[in-house]
Amino acid sequence: MKVIFMGTPDFAVATLDALVKAGYEIPLVITQPDRPKGRHGEAQKSDVRIAAEGYGIRVATPERIRKDEALKAEMRALAPDVIVVTAFGQILPKDILEIPKYGCVNVHASLLPKYRGAAPVQWAVLNGDAESGVTTMQMDEGLDTGDILMMKRIPLEAKETGGTLFDKLAKLGGELIVETLEGLEAGSITPVPQDASQATKVGLFTKTSGRIDWTEDAVVIERKIRGLNPWPSAYSFLGGKQLKLWDADVLTDAECKQYPLPEVAVMMPEQDRTMPEGTKAGHVYADQKMLVVRCGRGALLIRELQLEGKKRMKAEDFLRGHRF
Repeated sequence: MKVIFMGTPDFAVATLDALVKAGYEIPLVITQPDRPKGRHGEAQKSDVRIAAEGYGIRVATPERIRKDEALKAEMRALAPDVIVVTAFGQILPKDILEIPKYGCVNVHASLLPKYRGAAPVQWAVLNGDAESGVTTMQMDEGLDTGDILMMKRIPLEAKETGGTLFDKLAKLGGELIVETLEGLEAGSITPVPQDASQATKVGLFTKTSGRIDWTEDAVVIERKIRGLNPWPSAYSFLGGKQLKLWDADVLTDAECKQYPLPEVAVMMPEQDRTMPEGTKAGHVYADQKMLVVRCGRGALLIRELQLEGKKRMKAEDFLRGHRF
């Protein structure tokens, strides 16, 4: 079975690795162009490009694939049996979707039709889902709207983060694409249309997406801390400096009363102290061992944090070295 692979970030590398290990012929990999990254803004290759070049596979990097007629002609000449797409980052036009014998198959990190679009992994954690998974889908001209081919589910752990779930689903996607291609070749898969009435769409996160609103429930904020770990990370401000929060436990209002800690600070910039009158949301309570922040409902017992310019550390270590 001849496969053209399309993908860009590290999540897609697991799919490419699985295809190579399964022995599929991959004459071409298509990924996004090199983009500026890092402090100095130097152009860097995508994770998929690095992996593909390591395997000795030819790589194409179209700026806009729908307008790249030369690349389309090359793809037709290769006559692939299937095109596998994982987090490529561009919508494929009809004339590309129609090239392969088995069409274009997408590996999507959610249980479709839930979480169509970008960043589905983080949203599963943010919304407190009990399970997540990977779907292989027969691509059409819409955004994650094609028929479902296969699906695998996994439960979310109590302390699941966006990073840990990302790794699990990347591995699962590699396993599922091999099973899907085997099923397509054997004719044993019956595509199932998605229930559009159950569809949800999610978008990309930015560096400011992790800013904490302390008037929200502690449960919601704790999920944000886990869901946006490692990027873009949940953060607030303490003493005019950004403070990233990496781990926390939820305390109910009743549990808060068990800890008669002194109030030591407010976790937000001076100009943002626009809380409703009488609220204690964002107020920090601490002694030498415990750091608690009140929320709109309940509170968070902070376990791990990182003050701007400092390394990531346990809350107890932070409290030993910080003066409020």
